[in-house]
Amino acid sequence: MSDPRVAGLTVTEVLLSPDLKRAEVRLGMPPEEDARKQALEALDRARGFLKRELAQRLQLYRVPELHFSADLSVSLTGRMEHLLKRVRKGRPRE
Repeated sequence: MSDPRVAGLTVTEVLLSPDLKRAEVRLGMPPEEDARKQALEALDRARGFLKRELAQRLQLYRVPELHFSADLSVSLTGRMEHLLKRVRKGRPRE
């Protein structure tokens, strides 16, 4: 896709339902709320295009319904590392 709103996004995880009808695509996104919202909007608008591309490239007859969400674990990694360092040093939370 050539949309600049989705530049720099990374797919971190794809969760398929047991019946393979639904796929939740989790994405590593920028920390800014506005940029995150715009990227999800762009992906929602491109859902049909993405389904067609998947069907052609993977030679699938039935493509799961795509649902996009932000992977918050990526954005929280730095915060978790900071908290773990504080725990190791024995400093209580301020």
